[in-house]
Amino acid sequence: MKLQNKVQLISYPDSMGGNLLALHYCLRKYLRNAIGGVHILPFYPSSADRGFAPLTYDAVDPLFGSWEDVEKIGEDVDLIIDFMVNHISRQSVWFQDYLEKGADSEYADMFLSFNKFGPDGISDENLAKVYTRKPRPPYLEIQRPDGSIERVWCTFDYEQIDLDWSSPLTRSLLRNTLLRMGRSSAKMIRLDAFAYTTVEIGTNCYFREPAVWELLDWLRDCVIPFDTDVLPEVHEESSYQHKLSEHGFWCYDFSLPMLVLHTLYHHTNQRLISWLKTCPRKQFTTLDTHDGIGIVDVHGLLTEEEIERTVNGLYEKGSNAKEIYSGPDYKNLDIYQINCTYYSALDHNDDAYIAARAIQFFAPGIPQVYYVGLLAGENDIDLVEHTRNGRDINRHNYTLEEIDLDIHKPVVRRLLYLMEFRNRHPAFEGGLTIADTPDNELELVRTYGSHRVVLHIHLKTYKTELTFIDAETGAETTKIL
Repeated sequence: MKLQNKVQLISYPDSMGGNLLALHYCLRKYLRNAIGGVHILPFYPSSADRGFAPLTYDAVDPLFGSWEDVEKIGEDVDLIIDFMVNHISRQSVWFQDYLEKGADSEYADMFLSFNKFGPDGISDENLAKVYTRKPRPPYLEIQRPDGSIERVWCTFDYEQIDLDWSSPLTRSLLRNTLLRMGRSSAKMIRLDAFAYTTVEIGTNCYFREPAVWELLDWLRDCVIPFDTDVLPEVHEESSYQHKLSEHGFWCYDFSLPMLVLHTLYHHTNQRLISWLKTCPRKQFTTLDTHDGIGIVDVHGLLTEEEIERTVNGLYEKGSNAKEIYSGPDYKNLDIYQINCTYYSALDHNDDAYIAARAIQFFAPGIPQVYYVGLLAGENDIDLVEHTRNGRDINRHNYTLEEIDLDIHKPVVRRLLYLMEFRNRHPAFEGGLTIADTPDNELELVRTYGSHRVVLHIHLKTYKTELTFIDAETGAETTKIL
């Protein structure tokens, strides 16, 4: 299995035209040369969190299409699909059976009942140590038909019940799921919320070593015989991504979004350059995803004062990215991210947006572009006010008619040119060097053999230039993006 070193798209199954068939249509009609892969966010039947509370992995939600639709897309481009390794839906057959029968359920050992931790359960002191992104204890109290109350481990939404990966039963039942995923047309399985799988009472229960490596190796072993790999999703400060890289796993560059905003807001290259010199190379880069712009990911890369200034700048420039949209009033208790489209975060400035994407495409790794970012989408305030869900500000569902209009916006045409250039130029198969420039400029160089491309950005004006050898004329060409 070898992923193409080409730009990838991230999309919900229904966000570009309403279903998987329409998504495939858009990939072929508009993006044949602009992308080499697509990460389709969860398309399974689900009870919450827009697909991230799966009832089963054996089916595609009929509202989206079928497994045949997924496979057809995978025949055209490199495909990434999701496995929610941390949890399963509260409405799943497995948990509903456990809810009804308790310890007599054949699935009882799959879940982390507090009864597993002794007659007294877990002390408040130990619960307080657990690392969560929600300001509540990591459990759900369930009431059985006989009236008895029991606590079960539940890190995220109450519809997402944690799995016990130390249980042979969990591994036995989910091995076949992973084998089926491995032999699908997907080239990679993204392991969502992976870092929360290692529950060890008395610790923070987050990315516990060595247990985390044993489980990762087991998960990868299920799919690697089918030439499929895994991508652990870990949202935390950058040392975690370095650990994944050192163990030979793919990782994400979730630090880049805030670093690029800091660079463009404050017209300084220092923090970004420091990161580009040291970041993992076997990684996927993002500026935007279905979640918010991560703050925790840049701890240690920016000072607390720099983080605060950049966050304040985001709220000032981010066109209605109100702080309230990232809080409990809008069903978003994750205090480590800000909800805003990336285009709105740059105040709808086309030149700044193209500069940001150029930095992403020159950074080490395979770039991913979220569908809203592809279309330079603005904050969807109407949707947020309708759903009262802050994350929906960056989750607009586009009709085919909207896509056909937005794909022709000048900023989108500029972005598509840059994506196609990134995909076809041989220099991106090589390494990155960073030229010495004044603090308010940035020059990145990609080189592979005799192939060379130079990116130069004026950080105050956002003027962005590409210099390269034209394949047809052989002459050095400078193009203003």
